Amino acid sequence: MATANTAVDELIRRFGLEPHPEGGYYSETYRADDLVRRDGAPASEGTRTASTAIYFLLAEGAYSAWHRIRSDELWHFYAGSPLEIHSIDERGVLSTRKLGHALEHPGTVFQAVVPAGHWFAARCCDPSTYALVGCTVAPGFEFSEFEIADAEALAQKYPLHRAIIELLGKPAAVARKG
Repeated sequence: MATANTAVDELIRRFGLEPHPEGGYYSETYRADDLVRRDGAPASEGTRTASTAIYFLLAEGAYSAWHRIRSDELWHFYAGSPLEIHSIDERGVLSTRKLGHALEHPGTVFQAVVPAGHWFAARCCDPSTYALVGCTVAPGFEFSEFEIADAEALAQKYPLHRAIIELLGKPAAVARKG
């Protein structure tokens, strides 16, 4: 049986995963040919691809730091151990969903949605493990619509959630590439 480190190395190699600015590793696997325009968007914003998908890997204590995007993001569990997805909506309500193999890990789901505009972060429930997930974004992901949070400003805006905001506040440096 492979150890977590050998599995992580193999996933990075096999899927060509690269460091992601929010933490962890990723590889884009799909970008739709169809284009869409957001409702009410000015003509200067142009169009976006209809949908994108990535593999996303958290391992060795890495986490996805607080960030938000302008589209809905659907997370899909593939392999490894469960992870938590924390999100804060526009009213300041914090929700946490556990993503994992729902038949093997009670209390987890195979898919979870983070609505457009919500601040969110993710981490493995056990930092010594790894989780390989997929993220599908519609309209498609663009780095121009990606915003990493200023953790201190976010904690000041939502003081009831300061502990989790500070815990997952800054992207961790990626120590290696597979």
